[in-house]
Amino acid sequence: MDRTQFDYELPQELIALTPSPKREDSRLMVLERCSGRIGHHRFSDLPKLLASDDLLVLNDSRVIPARLQGECLGRSGPVEALLAREVEPGLWEALVKPGKKARPGSRLIFQAGVLEADVLESPEGYPRRLRFHWHGEFHEVLERLGKPPLPPYIERRREVRAEDSQRYQTVYAAHPGSVAAPTAGLHFTPELLRRLHHCFVTLHVGWGTFRPIETDDVRRHRMQPEPFEVSSSAAEAIGRRKRSGGRVVAAGSTSTRVLEHLALQGGVVPGPGETSLYIYPGFRFRLLDGLITNFHLPRSTLLLLVSAFAGEELIRRCYSEAIRLRYRFYSYGDAMLIL
Repeated sequence: MDRTQFDYELPQELIALTPSPKREDSRLMVLERCSGRIGHHRFSDLPKLLASDDLLVLNDSRVIPARLQGECLGRSGPVEALLAREVEPGLWEALVKPGKKARPGSRLIFQAGVLEADVLESPEGYPRRLRFHWHGEFHEVLERLGKPPLPPYIERRREVRAEDSQRYQTVYAAHPGSVAAPTAGLHFTPELLRRLHHCFVTLHVGWGTFRPIETDDVRRHRMQPEPFEVSSSAAEAIGRRKRSGGRVVAAGSTSTRVLEHLALQGGVVPGPGETSLYIYPGFRFRLLDGLITNFHLPRSTLLLLVSAFAGEELIRRCYSEAIRLRYRFYSYGDAMLIL
């Protein structure tokens, strides 16, 4: 299964560099898998497009301001660290640039006496490991000193803005830990949620989100593990909905991967866990009946997941239609509902 199968040409002007003025005003393409029919709506139409007994499952992980700027002790010039995954309290994997400055044994200073980090040896193939030292509560310090971890294609073309702290975050974000937003959730408002049956799971999005598929055969790619947690109430709601014959609709790839990971383990049970589930065409979905998702980058694991759910040919047709009708793509872009 060659990665070139999941390539497409996208005009640069269709890459969304800023969010829509109102979250719910983004466009919504609706794909019916059985008929192949494609419809066009606004995201605010979602309550009319789902059945009254559908259950929406959302990821309530909160994006941390994971981009830190500082300096390396004893070396001139700035250093930037993008926190990628918390290995244990105070120990993080991070993407550091310029990498030559951040050798094991170095000390990174983000604010002297407030937030500093020692660079440790890292397992082969992983980013740098940073052991942090801080004064106060870690996430409060991070909120003061860090910036939103916008996707690289946005940062290359514009500066981080004040609005990004709020708009690159779902309105229901509750548990800090993600270094990228679960972007399908960016379209929801509190008013929309009140009109939808829903529950929350938590998956903290890690550095694997940024990794492109580099193997020629996509099946050889490996996902990095990401922690998740499912509450008793969410597990009960999902189980009850499936037993009654109702549909379970995931908002985004992260919720999807939690649900399908648990299904592979034998059922949706409450508690913490970790998943490195990689979904690509040929995967048999056991729990998911519908999916809300954005339009994804070529050769990305996200594009492979939606291709697995809807079929490669249908997704190619949807993406061609979206380009023809000038939909906005990627994290700040428009959405799809696949049923």
